Formats: sequence, structure tokens, C-alpha cells
Amino acid sequence: MKKILVVVSLLLAVSACTQETQNKFGRAIQNWTGTDGVLEIYAGERLVRRFMEIDKLSTAISTKGESPRPYRFGYGVLDANLNGKVDNGEGKVYFEFSDYSTSYVFFEKPKNSAL
Repeated sequence: MKKILVVVSLLLAVSACTQETQNKFGRAIQNWTGTDGVLEIYAGERLVRRFMEIDKLSTAISTKGESPRPYRFGYGVLDANLNGKVDNGEGKVYFEFSDYSTSYVFFEKPKNSAL
């Protein structure tokens, strides 16, 4: 009976949070579990940039108001030679890309994979 009360109390507490608070909680869990995202940016059918070891992508929000901006940003390791692994000299960088001008794919790198 005590377990049921604890679960119900926890569910009520989470549901009482605002959507933003719930999102922050979800991101904290995701970051804690170690997401290993990969972002590939294409020019037509050609892969032109790859960023690895990304924990999240963020959408920019306008300075005045709450409308989203048409670009995303984040931090990741630039895979300069596009070989799918982090080599010596490839470090973490800040990046931005537009929703309008690029095709991109963001995915979680499979465990034990060169890519």
C-alpha cells in the first residue's frame, strides 16, 4: 500500500509541474544517461559536415517574445575528415545551422559502432 501511495504522489507532483519544468527534468535524465548524438549536414546528397558526441540540440528563441528562431545550435566534436570517429586534433566546437538552408539528420550513435 505504501508503494502505491509513493507512486501516486510522485505522479501527481510531476503532473503539477509546468511543461517547461517537465522538459528540463526530461533533459536532465537524458543528459545523465549519456546521449551520444550525431548531426550530419548535407548539401544536396553530399555529406559536408558531421558533429559527434552531442548531448542535445537547442532551438533559438527570439530576444523579445517567445517565438522560436529558424535555426538550431549545440556543441559537438567536429568530425573534420568525416570518418565517423573522433581523431586527435578534432575538438568540441559550437555550431549553428539554419532550418531553411540545410538538410540535416540528427540521431543517437548506436553503441559499439564506428558510426
